[in-house]
Amino acid sequence: MTTTSEHLWEIPEPLSTSDVRVDDDTVITLRRHGNPAGPRLVLSHGSGLAIDLYYPFWSLLLDDFDVVIYDLRNHGWNAVSAREKHNVPTFVSDHDIILEAIDRNYGKKPKIGVYHSIAALTTLLSPTKGSRFSGYVLFDPPLCKRGASYEEFDAAAERLAAMVRRRAHRFRNREQLTEVLSYIPTFQRTVPGFFDLMARTTLRECENGEGYELRCPREFEAQVTEYAAPYAVLVDFATFHCPIKVIGADPTLPYSYLPTLDLSHILTVDYDFLPETTHLLQVEQPEECAAELREFIQRNTDL
Repeated sequence: MTTTSEHLWEIPEPLSTSDVRVDDDTVITLRRHGNPAGPRLVLSHGSGLAIDLYYPFWSLLLDDFDVVIYDLRNHGWNAVSAREKHNVPTFVSDHDIILEAIDRNYGKKPKIGVYHSIAALTTLLSPTKGSRFSGYVLFDPPLCKRGASYEEFDAAAERLAAMVRRRAHRFRNREQLTEVLSYIPTFQRTVPGFFDLMARTTLRECENGEGYELRCPREFEAQVTEYAAPYAVLVDFATFHCPIKVIGADPTLPYSYLPTLDLSHILTVDYDFLPETTHLLQVEQPEECAAELREFIQRNTDL
């Protein structure tokens, strides 16, 4: 689907927000949306993005689910903190603190983790091994195997990090970013209105009031991408304590992020992919992604 800017996505105000201090200089803001009486979903996003950017997907869940969303440190609603702490191990530590805060602030009940990309890898690397969740639905986690797969993944990560460092990071206005996005092949399958939504959710006004800049600085994003490969081989699905559904991008398409790993050979994982989707599948086919989530929950009735 070719994206246009004619559709405007209006993100509703959260039912409530909660600031979680994850270290001395970093606060992450939780937001609660949807139906508090429904099953609880916890959502986060990919590197360089923001969870509000996924609104075309999670808006489809608000009537039936208790939806708790948050941005990774140095993304989205969160202020920028120390660059040296912007790495996968720190994301893992933040993740575990955030789960405790969700229970403390909104009451304990079963949670289903719904994560994309680097957030999916983060939750898979938590030492809790899914014990704090009743299930996972993970969209295109950056995983790889040792050997040729690892070498391909690592080389792609290095190329992507170099591209990120060359990316424009300041803009006269939000419209300048939407115009740039319209020429980038990576984003041509996204839903109508995506360019405008990305400009509103991934840019913030510069402190001097002159233009806009990326909420997640490009050097921060590149740093995570560059060192992703060593963590991408560490996941052992056989050690997890909850059912897992992995939904990948179409492995027959040239990858636009990192090589897609086919997990169909792993018996402990319910793996599928969505045809004609890239790494941004939740904002390319949001209805199909929401249907996959609902079907997983229905099949695992104890969730």
